[in-house]
Amino acid sequence: MAEGGVPDLESQKNEIGNLLKTAPVKGDAWYLIDSRWFKQWKKYVGFDNWDMYNVGERGMFPGPIDNSGLFAEVESQVLKEHLIDELDYVLVPTEAWNKLVSWYACIEGQEPIVRKVVEHGMFVKHCKVEVYLLELKLCENNNMDNVVTRHFSKADTIDTIEKEMRKLFSISLEKETRLWNRYMTNTYEPLNKPDSTVQDAGLYQGQLLVIELKNEDGTWPRQTSQTKSSTATSRNLSTSPKSSTCSNSYSSSSLSSPSTVSNGDSNNSSNILNSSSSTRGSSGYGSMNSSYRESPSQAGLCGLSNLGNTCFMNSALQCLSNTGPLTDYFLQGKYEEELNRENPLGMRGEIAEAYAELIKQMWSGRNVYVAPRMFKTQVGCFAPQFSGYQQQDSQELLAFLLDGLHEDLNRVKKKPYLELKDANGREDETVATEAWENHRLRNNSIIVDIFHGLFKSTLVCPECSKVSVTFDPFCYLTLPLPMKKDRTMEIFLVRADPKSKPTQYRVIVPKLGTISDLCTTLCQISGIAAEKMVVTDVYNHRFHKTYRQDEALNHIMDRDDIFVYEVSGAGEDDVESSKYINLPIYFREKRLRSSNTPAGTILFGQPLLISVPKDNITLDNLYDLILARISRYVKQTHKEIIESNNCGSQSTDNGLSSETNGIGDEGEEEMDLQNAMGDNEEPGSEPENSQSDSSAADENDKMENGPTKRTTKENTQNYRKKLFTFNLVNAYGTSDFSSITEDGTFLKLSSHSTIAVDWDPEIKKMYYDDQEAEAYDKHESMSQPQKKRSSVALRDCIELFITMEVLGEHDLWYCPICKKHQQATKKFDLWSLPKILVVHLKRFSYNRYWRDKLDTLVEFPIRDLNMSEFVYNPKAGLYVYDLVAVSNHYGGMGGGHYTAYAKNKIDGQWYYFDDSSVSGASEDQIVTKAAYVLFYQRRDSYSHFDSPSASLSTPTEENGENRKHDEDKMDTN
Repeated sequence: MAEGGVPDLESQKNEIGNLLKTAPVKGDAWYLIDSRWFKQWKKYVGFDNWDMYNVGERGMFPGPIDNSGLFAEVESQVLKEHLIDELDYVLVPTEAWNKLVSWYACIEGQEPIVRKVVEHGMFVKHCKVEVYLLELKLCENNNMDNVVTRHFSKADTIDTIEKEMRKLFSISLEKETRLWNRYMTNTYEPLNKPDSTVQDAGLYQGQLLVIELKNEDGTWPRQTSQTKSSTATSRNLSTSPKSSTCSNSYSSSSLSSPSTVSNGDSNNSSNILNSSSSTRGSSGYGSMNSSYRESPSQAGLCGLSNLGNTCFMNSALQCLSNTGPLTDYFLQGKYEEELNRENPLGMRGEIAEAYAELIKQMWSGRNVYVAPRMFKTQVGCFAPQFSGYQQQDSQELLAFLLDGLHEDLNRVKKKPYLELKDANGREDETVATEAWENHRLRNNSIIVDIFHGLFKSTLVCPECSKVSVTFDPFCYLTLPLPMKKDRTMEIFLVRADPKSKPTQYRVIVPKLGTISDLCTTLCQISGIAAEKMVVTDVYNHRFHKTYRQDEALNHIMDRDDIFVYEVSGAGEDDVESSKYINLPIYFREKRLRSSNTPAGTILFGQPLLISVPKDNITLDNLYDLILARISRYVKQTHKEIIESNNCGSQSTDNGLSSETNGIGDEGEEEMDLQNAMGDNEEPGSEPENSQSDSSAADENDKMENGPTKRTTKENTQNYRKKLFTFNLVNAYGTSDFSSITEDGTFLKLSSHSTIAVDWDPEIKKMYYDDQEAEAYDKHESMSQPQKKRSSVALRDCIELFITMEVLGEHDLWYCPICKKHQQATKKFDLWSLPKILVVHLKRFSYNRYWRDKLDTLVEFPIRDLNMSEFVYNPKAGLYVYDLVAVSNHYGGMGGGHYTAYAKNKIDGQWYYFDDSSVSGASEDQIVTKAAYVLFYQRRDSYSHFDSPSASLSTPTEENGENRKHDEDKMDTN
């Protein structure tokens, strides 16, 4: 604890609250804390005004900071994958961490999780805490089988990595070395800029770095091997399509190798050494050496290398690449005359140029796959969220890319100021035309021409009936999926009968139901009265949360371990029920002091919830209750132990020596309940963690609670003949309280009391059956086949999108008549649709307690999608679409894998794109549960873009001369 004592709870709340407002600064250290511990602390100090029920309660004391739930392996303390900020962990600055540690300490032997703040973005700087360090594989050039894994920050430099490798492989400072980055089987890139950061160098998760020592004769091993293996004169080829078409020379050793190109390397900012081709020159540092196929492949059938969790980007790019109108625009070079480098909302034309370069490589017909490294670097410069190598969302990348391309290619150089106008009773057609013209006055690009449509938004005030109508442009439609009204949960029921094993059930409950709905459903198949059930979340051998009957089920996530306990004290009338409390029981194993480890305790097994009398219970009664409850997996009964000891046996024959069990004559240890905190002590001055050095060593000094000192010697001896001892602890089971209010011979327990049952290691080994304790039965509901999820049609999603809904409590609309925010009704209607209709199926849902992915099969048409019936504009023409691409997502939240299906505009065939792999596909493979983003092309837009010389005009234009006049018109066909 800090010197001078621990601040009161209000001061703790204010101090930490103010520190949490600290903005991250590059280079600062921040710390991760398990959100479960932090939530417990917030409850204890009353951090949230809406959760002030248990402020200062002893049972709410969080104990030492415990981050074990964040580790995939507790021993190595490696973080679990896909942890999410605020949901799994919270980030606190150094000062806040130091204060919390001084007040509550840390779990013994657990290292703090400290991370640095790194800066992202080239022009718009953005600081964020780098939670996941980059794992790099390191080896020597002369021994590439000996690979060592190390973690580095994206802010670390190449020089830092080289120093670490010198240290790892015992390379003296006198030796001259150079580093190589191997990103394909036989392709190496020199890392020759020591000051470059890991992020700048484009290194990604799991990448192999090779350190090479210079030979005694002044040559380099890689240079020597390349010269020896050269059988023909090779020529360095630039990655630029313009320059690469000028060369017809190939390395004879590379004709059989797939063609690979690193996007954007034509500016010589990065050089590649491909060991399948020879490179001349004394240093071996040539320009990008790309080997091409002898027979050109079909244009557009080009894979994209996974640079480290970049499948989301590859999927989105393949879909856009196979969007004919946009790809033709870039291949014909029309973007060059429309680059807008002065647009403050744009990226100085750099995103458009990087995308154009990548598209040219993908459609050159020479490359089996390319590595889109330069494109990713450019995206990361302007969108920091995509700069790292964590899995992202293909739709979010797509939204950024379309917006970035639009601003980089916006034909409007100076945007006029326009005031938004409400309909105010005017005709829809008038308001829609005005809205579209205003939109085109500020936004006029190829993206608007192809991807933008218009929808009508109608809001109605529930109080004054004010109707607000606006028309807003959209670039893609985000369609909700019809939600199931129920969910399946797997829970464990722990009966009060000690002979019954816990039973696992699978129950179907209302998705938006409450805990009482869960209990009612479980009652129907288990026979246990719902009012006798207590629902808990068990985490790390303790109760993380006990749910109230009125709490929403969406507070429970699928990953939670839910245990429902039958308690005998519930279900009676109010008078009887008030006489009982449900007492949480934790099991701990004592860790004896040794030369290397301090004394303490370790939680094990599943906790229990036992109904006990609130007032009339002695220590002996409690012992009997608990022993009876665990008799199924404790080998010897209480009676047998007492009898064997009454026979005078003090040896280890019966497994209960006085030395190991604390049983002996006067002056020896009594197995009594430790006292709780006295009423006069400060709430913040809780004793140290039970895993601390002093907890077990001072055990003899803490045995004055429980039965009063008037207890007879005969009774005292019976108390000594026990398998385990008791401690009154905090709700986490990590801190022992030191005193308890006595009431004669009875224990004073409250609804917030928690009891720890502490086992001596030797006694536990002899009498506690771990295997039986963990055993459970499966109810027949677990073996019943789960109801197959029915599919939904795309039209169902569209109809749900245009269905009137009431705004949520946190999404209110300000009524100009009532002059206040109202929970209005809202309705969307489609007014006009674009040439390329992008449909985003909203499979992912997030809220404070819930993360979910809907894997419902959405049946969508491959061709002949007729959207005309959904268009509200009475003068609209026919809207018929054909599918051209699909972005797929496989797996669950926070991870998974992205691929794409796309229809090649040259041969009209479907192909499957999985990172660098491209394979043929049939139409019956396209519609799957993985479909995430759909790309539809309008029928009347094909003829304008399918040939390289086609005009970019809209379908309503007669010829190119009318383009300037007509481009401000809204496309309603």
